[in-house]
Amino acid sequence: MRYLRPFFLALFSLVSLFASAQKSPQEKTDQKLEQKLQELVKGFDGEVGIYVKHLKTGKTVVINADTVFPTASMIKIPIMVGMFAKMERGEIDPKTVLRYRDSLHYAGEDIVGAFRDSATVALSKVQMLSITTSDNTGSLWLQQLAGGGVAINQWLESNGFQHTRMNSRTAGRQPNWRKYGWGQTTPREMATLVSMIRDGKVVSPAASERMYRNLGRIYFDSEALSQIPPYVHTASKSGAVNRSKSEVVLVNAPSGDYVFCIITNNQKDERWAYDNAGSVLIRNVSQTLWHHFEPKSDWKPAAGVEKF
Repeated sequence: MRYLRPFFLALFSLVSLFASAQKSPQEKTDQKLEQKLQELVKGFDGEVGIYVKHLKTGKTVVINADTVFPTASMIKIPIMVGMFAKMERGEIDPKTVLRYRDSLHYAGEDIVGAFRDSATVALSKVQMLSITTSDNTGSLWLQQLAGGGVAINQWLESNGFQHTRMNSRTAGRQPNWRKYGWGQTTPREMATLVSMIRDGKVVSPAASERMYRNLGRIYFDSEALSQIPPYVHTASKSGAVNRSKSEVVLVNAPSGDYVFCIITNNQKDERWAYDNAGSVLIRNVSQTLWHHFEPKSDWKPAAGVEKF
């Protein structure tokens, strides 16, 4: 055994060096920004998780970033990934024209859910509506076409996502569904997934490019996106249920791209209103990030823009 000791010591040293290399420079904390964000979340009546990373410098802010939160409609990003993975494998043609049936209808204000029975629609349009207008009927349809939650979760697990999972309509996930709803994630993992899409590392470079374009066409832009100049490109997805508000955004900012994800949970304010506490927090965080990373910018939202 004593002959093996030098070997294990050397192996431990190599593992330690590798772990240190993996943490640097990604784990550098932006202390000034962290102080600003801590002030914003102070006193919030509920739970908050935030992950911010400036992709050029590697500096981060981590506030409960590895805590599991509900995704709400942010789960539509993993659904999209699952759909593109199936297309990449050749199991469904990207040019497929689908036939809608009334049995797919999910109550709400969806565009897809308003189709008449037997209407036809391109798969790509359903995918666009799932992200752009957060169409629930279309998203549940895509979840089914992608192989269901089991297939989507298999992709997530095999690609290093420990906590991000589909819960709804997924075998064995009922306890998680009762706790988190449609899906679950952490702020770090959701921001990482969008960053990987931006870098062409999800499914394939071509699939990532198509997904990134989808994420750049968002109808619901009154929260985080409202605090970023309209002429700056963003890729994002938001989510909202009564007690949780969330948004993940990658900003192609002039001084360097940055990504952030903020999620609330168990918040006391359950109102569906512009001044909901979670929505206000998301706008304040986004505004703080923009002016922190772009200090020379004098842009601010036009007075009264929230009315439109």
